[in-house]
Amino acid sequence: MILDYKGIQIFYNVQGSGDAVVLLHGFLENSSMWNTLIPEITKHNKAITIDLLGHGKTGCLGYVHSMELMAEAVEAVLNYLKIEKSIIIGHSMGGYVALAFAEKNPKALNGICLMNSTFEADDNERKLLRTRANKMVKSNFENMVRMSFTNLFSNESKVTYRKELDNALKQALNTSLQGYVACNEGMKIRKNRANLFINLPIKKSIIIGIKDPVIEPESIKKQLLNSDVEIIVFSDGHMSHIENTQELTYNIMRFIEN
Repeated sequence: MILDYKGIQIFYNVQGSGDAVVLLHGFLENSSMWNTLIPEITKHNKAITIDLLGHGKTGCLGYVHSMELMAEAVEAVLNYLKIEKSIIIGHSMGGYVALAFAEKNPKALNGICLMNSTFEADDNERKLLRTRANKMVKSNFENMVRMSFTNLFSNESKVTYRKELDNALKQALNTSLQGYVACNEGMKIRKNRANLFINLPIKKSIIIGIKDPVIEPESIKKQLLNSDVEIIVFSDGHMSHIENTQELTYNIMRFIEN
């Protein structure tokens, strides 16, 4: 389904019925990443998937897709669908967008799950890496996307989940150059939302892979000590929907139904 928004089209899909669960994909992904999870969610809930700005079939709005700008696009879809309350599950960058949405619309949420994501801002090293990537991708797009995406997997996962990785990489390569650059710029300037996440008066969960090359599990666990956030730790890395499919499905469904 398509929503016309600020001169571009936002692609989204709605399946099932019941309370709304909004699924937000990560960088270099699109709404198809949720295909293995949706059949379970739609047994009792309405699943709403959205291609974020510059990804999948959704267009770009300039060359900086801030988390706030992407959250406004999500808000536009939910308003159009007349969804007043939902649970949001965000993978990686989708988690950053979910927090930006929560900051603006705290009363619109029944729960928030950060999946292989964080509430922290980029440190200076990560900002520099994004700046370098955005320079390099303009002259060597395919190789940069391949490197950016495959680096999210551990060496073991690259072998064990070769077929799944190849399929996900095909989707990643469909991301536009502008989408790549704009989202990297947006992630680079996102703010720390630890206090927001901890203090939201709703159910909250964070899913961490101990081999995640992007997230620092120990830093996250330390900051959430004595909070009411449920911390779920998996044995693999950043791509739990591929590396830990069964455990992820079980824990996501438990979170939704709790």
